[in-house]
Amino acid sequence: MKLDGNIRPDEAAARELARYEKERPTSLAKGAQNILLIGSDSRSGNGNAQYGRDSGTERSDTTILLHLGAGRRTATAMSLPRDLMVDVPSCLRTDGTRSQPTFAMFNYAFQVGGSACTIRTVEKLTDIRVDHHVVIDFHGFKEMVDAVDGVQVCLKEPIDDKAAKLKLPAGRVTLDGEQALGYVRARKSLGNGSDTDRMDRQQRFLGALVNKVRSNDVLLNPVKLYPVLDAATSSLTTDPDLASLRGLYDLVRGLRHIPTKQVQFLTVPRESYVYNANRDQLVEPEAEKLFERLRRDAPLKVTKDVPRDSDSKSRNPGSRGVSYGQSYDYGEYGYGNGKSGEKRPDEPVSSVSPAPTFRGNTAAEDGCG
Repeated sequence: MKLDGNIRPDEAAARELARYEKERPTSLAKGAQNILLIGSDSRSGNGNAQYGRDSGTERSDTTILLHLGAGRRTATAMSLPRDLMVDVPSCLRTDGTRSQPTFAMFNYAFQVGGSACTIRTVEKLTDIRVDHHVVIDFHGFKEMVDAVDGVQVCLKEPIDDKAAKLKLPAGRVTLDGEQALGYVRARKSLGNGSDTDRMDRQQRFLGALVNKVRSNDVLLNPVKLYPVLDAATSSLTTDPDLASLRGLYDLVRGLRHIPTKQVQFLTVPRESYVYNANRDQLVEPEAEKLFERLRRDAPLKVTKDVPRDSDSKSRNPGSRGVSYGQSYDYGEYGYGNGKSGEKRPDEPVSSVSPAPTFRGNTAAEDGCG
């Protein structure tokens, strides 16, 4: 079928991941799935040259680990900052040579070794098994937004960003594909100019996209779903198991019963890197506790305003903005006093504690609220 021809199966990544299968995490929750969504900043390909010169390499402009709960009643999208300092393993380059293991910014993994290197970096960081991956470029993103006739967002103030070619009034605005791309990629001219603000904006946009798809009954109507999948797959690379109409259709249709209030967005707990304020590092033990919940498919909650009575302190008091250690609610967790180095429980998390609360938002929230 036409859609099958649109999708590029990532056979090279599959071979590389198979090579390191013994090192990869095992799945702990039967029926749950973890899908790594990678937004590539590649300037090659159809319609991408207008965003800059093709350097011959590409980096992950946006990376989200999407966790789908068993039974498909919950979905949690965890953003990974591109400036996060992480251990990147030895990876296969496109020229057939292998890189040396290094400590670098997260988006270096995609630049040096593509999706396989990014998956291995995520798995090393989180100890969460990545079941599938999807890579989409600028053109594919725009086409997908246009296929649903635009997505409505709420702007607290007007936008006039010449670099992003974006000029919009305040209030509720429906963005077409080109405008949506500028909106989610802009960094210096919107909000406080931080990558934190950009990721929050991306999460709100994705929540609005979920609402648009659900309001149009796209997921329930194959006739409406087909053009959306056709647009999305026009610039899509996936693992071989997803690289077919049936694979993607089953995945997307499986989301139709998830309530919007159970579609959650958050960013991995992080703060400014202690040696460079322009880079990020994980905040522990908050990050590990989030990873543990996702590994075991255990419930968690998100809210825009998390209580700040935590006894955890940021390791880097000079971090920009509010450190994540101050915006995590330990009161509901039940893991002692929140000190690092605690042993992971052997029993399922659900029997240990209620759902902890992290700072984030859901698709049910009104961006104008």
